[in-house]
Amino acid sequence: MKGTYFVLILAVIGCISCTTNQKSIVNIPYPQPFPDSTARTFLPGIVSKEGIDFNSAFSPDGKSYYFTRSENRRWTIYVTHYDGKGWSEPVVAPFSQDKYSVADPAFAPDGKLYFISNRPKTVKDTLSDFDIWYVKPLSEGQWSAPENLAVVNSDSVEYYMSFASNGNMYLGSARAGGLGMEDIYISRYVNGQYTKPENLGPAINSVYSDHDPCISPGEDFMIFKSENRPDGYGEADLYGSQLGKDKKWLRGVNMGKPFNTNTYEYCAYLTPDLKYFFFSSERNVKWISADFLKKRIGELCKE
Repeated sequence: MKGTYFVLILAVIGCISCTTNQKSIVNIPYPQPFPDSTARTFLPGIVSKEGIDFNSAFSPDGKSYYFTRSENRRWTIYVTHYDGKGWSEPVVAPFSQDKYSVADPAFAPDGKLYFISNRPKTVKDTLSDFDIWYVKPLSEGQWSAPENLAVVNSDSVEYYMSFASNGNMYLGSARAGGLGMEDIYISRYVNGQYTKPENLGPAINSVYSDHDPCISPGEDFMIFKSENRPDGYGEADLYGSQLGKDKKWLRGVNMGKPFNTNTYEYCAYLTPDLKYFFFSSERNVKWISADFLKKRIGELCKE
């Protein structure tokens, strides 16, 4: 079984670039030095500062980078822009300027930017849970007013979205009926609309807390976060899973070192050009070569 898993997973990873929406391939001006098999802190002093910075989302043109900063007991989305010479000092994103928490930025294939927030849906809304919202790009770097993605949200917490090239959304939710404290779901993009989320089942989800999915463009591979599993290195670890020939997810495998440490790893993200893999570790954003990601998965499946 392990040998079959190994062969299949290498085949899937190797052809990820073939299944990517070609419109998403951009020339991202990454800062040097570039990482290889050792994870580096991303943009130290700009993104990774003294506080807690997490999340990663490059804009469709590759010239803006969105992330979340924890400050003043709430989350705020910041953005840094590439000006032709380097990356600018981060500023608060326009849709994040209010008294509520805003986090987990993620771009969909159509250019909309999705995020989570505990802002009220209406003036009479008293439920303080986190929902998924989105904004549409306008001219000159402006954004539309935030809209609540009602069909996906529940009366509980939703967070951390990842999009396949066909628009399907993968998300975490603590809604009733799950297998654990939080589970990973898929909301399919059908005829321009999102459908009611479906639980991905016990191969991905456990009795523990599973969320922060990072889906491959072709929906054949996923990395996600799980908290406090018996085989974990720390409080939260990154796990990987593959879609089998029967179109069912195979059991998630702990990604091991250097992805996981004795602290807290989360917020997995593949860059649009598939060159780098980003994740958050404790207080900073890390990045590593996606080639090493493929190699590491192969090593794990041999064990």
